[in-house]
Amino acid sequence: MQTLSHKKVRPMEKFLLGVIYLSAFFSVLLLLGIILYVFAKGVGTVNWTFLTTVPSALKGTVGIAGNIVNTLYIVCLTLVIVTPIGVCAAIYLNEYAKPGRLVRLIEFTTETLSGIPSIIFGLFGMVFFGVTLHMGYSLLTGSLTLAIMTLPLITRNTQEALKTVPESYRSGALGMGATKWHMIRTILLPSAMPGIVTGVILAVGRIVGESAALLFTAGSGYLLPKAGIGLIKKIMESGGTLTIQLYLSMSKAEYDTAFGIAVVLLAVVLVINLLTKYLASRLDVNHK
Repeated sequence: MQTLSHKKVRPMEKFLLGVIYLSAFFSVLLLLGIILYVFAKGVGTVNWTFLTTVPSALKGTVGIAGNIVNTLYIVCLTLVIVTPIGVCAAIYLNEYAKPGRLVRLIEFTTETLSGIPSIIFGLFGMVFFGVTLHMGYSLLTGSLTLAIMTLPLITRNTQEALKTVPESYRSGALGMGATKWHMIRTILLPSAMPGIVTGVILAVGRIVGESAALLFTAGSGYLLPKAGIGLIKKIMESGGTLTIQLYLSMSKAEYDTAFGIAVVLLAVVLVINLLTKYLASRLDVNHK
């Protein structure tokens, strides 16, 4: 007699279970292989001078400090632009809009945007922001372009986070006399915050790893901004991120520099993923 604890295992089930474990092992092995290979090739290049100086033929330095600062500029500017728009769009679609043709059109648009190749976003950003609006190659042009790219990611993540909030929260708040906006602001958004933060951090990961769109919009400048008003003027100047410098180094056959930048990017990506898990768990615990 078969029971749940003593169920007869068929050969096909054993085979499929083995395929599942093999696939999981292969995925982990592939990740470890990439990380170990890149670190073995580039960790010797990464040092304090490499991280805190800019390339200079006179001083004989090869550094990425300017590219790190440009990457931070791009990340901060893009998030300041896209996060309010993405969260507000998700609130409208999930809480205010009535199901119908308009909602389906907006959702279809966001899904289509998420599937467009990044090089097309770069072409659009260069023509519209760079040429039509006369922004040229600048960090702001790159940030506006990346804001369009990451808008679907933040919108969809926020939508899914809002859908996980129980309906009883809404009806209970409204039944006690709260206005809809007060209910959204004090009940829904805090409850959905882990999902929203996860979407934002995932967007940061995409921004850090983007290169194709920025080649056409942000340029490849690597100088550090000057203190004071220069920090603000830097927004309208050309600035190459870490990924842009990685591409340029590979095209010039500067492989040591390229692998050094790759090590820094891998470290950033690992930190972003760990931060995502930590913040999501912390916010979930605090909410409970």
